[in-house]
Amino acid sequence: MIARHEKYDVAIIGGGIGGLMCAERLISADASLKIVIFERGRALKDRICPIVAKKCSKCVKCDPCAIMRGVAGAGAFSDGKYVISTEYGGWLTDFAEPKTVIDYIEQADEILVRHGATKERYRPSDELKLKCLKYDLHMQQAELKHLGTDENFSTMLSFTDELSNKAEILTLTEVVDVDKTDGTIRYTNGCDTLSLKADKIVFAVGRAGSDFFAKWCRKQNIRLANNQVDVGVRVELPKLVWQAFSEKIYEPKIWYRSKNYGDTTRMFCFNEGGNVVVENTDGVLTVNGHAYKAKEKKTENSNFALLTTTRFTEPFKEPIEYAKYVASLANKISGGSVLVQRFGDLIKGRRTNEERLKQSTTRPTLDAVAGDLSLCMPKRQLDNIIETIYALDKIAPGTANYDTLLYGIECKYYSARPDTENFRIKGTENIYAVGDGAGFTRSLSQAAANGLMTADVMLGKKTFSKTHNN
Repeated sequence: MIARHEKYDVAIIGGGIGGLMCAERLISADASLKIVIFERGRALKDRICPIVAKKCSKCVKCDPCAIMRGVAGAGAFSDGKYVISTEYGGWLTDFAEPKTVIDYIEQADEILVRHGATKERYRPSDELKLKCLKYDLHMQQAELKHLGTDENFSTMLSFTDELSNKAEILTLTEVVDVDKTDGTIRYTNGCDTLSLKADKIVFAVGRAGSDFFAKWCRKQNIRLANNQVDVGVRVELPKLVWQAFSEKIYEPKIWYRSKNYGDTTRMFCFNEGGNVVVENTDGVLTVNGHAYKAKEKKTENSNFALLTTTRFTEPFKEPIEYAKYVASLANKISGGSVLVQRFGDLIKGRRTNEERLKQSTTRPTLDAVAGDLSLCMPKRQLDNIIETIYALDKIAPGTANYDTLLYGIECKYYSARPDTENFRIKGTENIYAVGDGAGFTRSLSQAAANGLMTADVMLGKKTFSKTHNN
């Protein structure tokens, strides 16, 4: 698509929830603002994954990936968890007081509710928290809303449809460079390279655009701080195993410190009655999970991420590339797909093959390639995951069953964070950063809040009491 104007008041790079909330707040404050949003993927209604649509069983590496890119971001096809807490989900408390962050999370929630999001909330459970502590497992607590993949999609469709009447959204359009001195943005629509100018620019690129943003920052000599990288697997098992937790709090979010290495491994992104799915980030296939709200769309399984955290020290400065490399090994071993292995086979040191997979009492919801995760995942991370599964089995017996399925690789890479002040990138006059792609957030709720906070800064309505310095 081609922009209608040569000059805009605000240009937002990325059409995920952070960028959309930023645009919503700006336009609500001043309807005369000319705002353009660049999105490399398709419009939300046109985002159709062939696997989800059951047109094929294997990832065909669509470009752009309908799951990872497009209006409403990767969160559009997530499980639709909305966390009302600062205990997890991002690092906005590095910039503002916890009560301020919660206030912005609630403000964003009001916008989503206006577009159809549920008002139902799950409450924390001290009873379950104590059950975990007895086995040195640490459960993080929060109020939580579960929209489900279906309700989340319809909510975001309503939100983006309304916003598209107020701001210009350019889909299938990739920003290739930004001139920090005069606000010139160069972009391509697949055929031609074009340009426009904006008085203010917001990088809201999400996880899928984090590499582009980091390279741009390095080119401008903007200092970056590397955040953690999490590498692990997606666990799938009968939903009855974790039902005592999911019925009360929906998402058991638990961390464990391994006795062997002292590393932290996290259980999160829980999907009751859900499906395991494939994500394609620049040609590297990883796994994730989602679950529908509608009961008729539920499966007999639940799934969750189990990832171990690695923090690199000097001289290594490319944690994202490390995670992608590990995932690419699984792609190579599986012949261009992702792997699945029974937990019992992993413990016995043998590969799961198709015959063994057919014997599994846990039926896979993703058509992955039966294989051996130990051939692509580093020993340290794999040891941490095995130890954590045995620990989780003490509070949810059946987690360490022989037929528990492990899919790999799953990665969460938290982007390199730029030096900012009130979310304005230091060394620039009017360029801001928002959300997961800038290393500020890692959840729908905090990314949404971050968009609103940044808009209030841009409008001159707010400054925050904390200033982050790397």
